[in-house]
Amino acid sequence: MPATPPRTGVWLIGARGSVATTTVLGAAALRAGLAEPTGCVTEQHGFPQEHLPPLGSLVFGGHDITDTPLPKRAAELAASGVFPERFLAPLEDELATADREIQPGHQGATTAPQARTADALSADLTAFRDRHRLGRVVVVNVASTEPPALPRPEHHDLATLRRALRSRPDVLPPSSLYAYAALTAGCPYIDFTPSTGLRLPALDQLAGELRLPYAGSDAKTGETLLQSVLAPMFAMRALRVRAWSGTNLLGGGDGATLADPRAALSKTSSKRSGLGRMLGRPVEGEVHIDCVPSLGEWKTAWDHIAFEGFLGTRMSAQFTWQGCDSALAAPLVLDLVRLVAAAHAAGASGPLGALGFFFKDPVDCADHGLAAQYARLLRFAADPGAIS
Repeated sequence: MPATPPRTGVWLIGARGSVATTTVLGAAALRAGLAEPTGCVTEQHGFPQEHLPPLGSLVFGGHDITDTPLPKRAAELAASGVFPERFLAPLEDELATADREIQPGHQGATTAPQARTADALSADLTAFRDRHRLGRVVVVNVASTEPPALPRPEHHDLATLRRALRSRPDVLPPSSLYAYAALTAGCPYIDFTPSTGLRLPALDQLAGELRLPYAGSDAKTGETLLQSVLAPMFAMRALRVRAWSGTNLLGGGDGATLADPRAALSKTSSKRSGLGRMLGRPVEGEVHIDCVPSLGEWKTAWDHIAFEGFLGTRMSAQFTWQGCDSALAAPLVLDLVRLVAAAHAAGASGPLGALGFFFKDPVDCADHGLAAQYARLLRFAADPGAIS
């Protein structure tokens, strides 16, 4: 009888948040045969799966600064309509099991050198991997969006960064400290949010030194997903886009976080990062984000596109996207974990540009059009160790 392949760990930063809770419950529902893999790109018919760890082999843990147990958080999400309440009772044990693997996260302000905090976070990861005899652990940042990090000289050189971490408490923003801890524990990393995370030259150097792959950043689940289809259409049809403006209405924790203009700047910058490239020129317009608490876990995005046709005739297009961000994001977390795990198993390292299909502001990926990104993704999935 062939040996059972080692299981894959999934370590979620922000493990008791809406996206993480929906991810854990969704994986359990798929494993129990209670749900279809709707929204899971890697589960589509014909998608290359021979290199991917099975969904049933995923083991969950994570860091969080809150103490609301996953079963209670799942009940809150079900009550708000994120998923049906019928999943709660049969999956309660799996949620409780994952909850026991959640460790206290980085609280922020401290006078201790950050190297000490990074060592503690890294120790949580290695203990999780050893305790469950996992083949590897993929770390995914699904925590709240941070404001953009202020540039520091030590962010650009690994040796300088290491020295600074041993003496100062404020060298890296939290998302980057988690990324540093993940890499030092030998874990590949996924920046699911627009926070700084691993997007610092010194951390890229560390990933290269340790031969670890990483992917990011800021998963596209709604408005930007549509932009990545529509913008190439306008470009291919030689229709001149004059302006593209968007308004986003968000509730829940995400809306509350992005009510802070500093955090919103990270998100709006990410949302606009690829539009000019897809259209071939910069365009007028801005993205606005408003917190509407009564929307709860739901979001609405409205975009207005002004464009010119033949003989300068001015026209416009509008679209409205309404969706539940957690239900849109959770299957992408599962997809990315499987793909990054496959890349790690194949010996790939550094930024995985072939996974740009999933992100608003993808690392090492110049093409933001969805069709081109998907073609590159398929090539990668067929051979994760190849340069794609």
